[in-house]
Amino acid sequence: MLSTGLATLAGIVFSIYTQAGYALAGVGVELDAIASVVIGGTLLSGGVGTVLGTLFGVAIQGLIQTYINFDGTLSSWWTKIAIGILLFIFIALQRGLTVLWENRQSSPVTRVGH
Repeated sequence: MLSTGLATLAGIVFSIYTQAGYALAGVGVELDAIASVVIGGTLLSGGVGTVLGTLFGVAIQGLIQTYINFDGTLSSWWTKIAIGILLFIFIALQRGLTVLWENRQSSPVTRVGH
């Protein structure tokens, strides 16, 4: 119920932002949404992540897009390329940290003393 309401609100806000009710206006925005969440620290496997982390991811992505748009010498496609590279780096980093954590959890603990 909450998800439906928020999705409806997001659709209305996006329609106002684009000043059109065109159904295909949001094509390609999926990468931006997923990248913002992953850059913010949410694992794709779920269970880990915060809203503040997601807001951090949105801020990072916004800074990249703003820099590329205001630079003037780069094509707008560089935004998608930069976000894709950043997404790949963060997914690889998350995977590496997950494997490291699993190895640490499965290693036997030895007692010193007594």
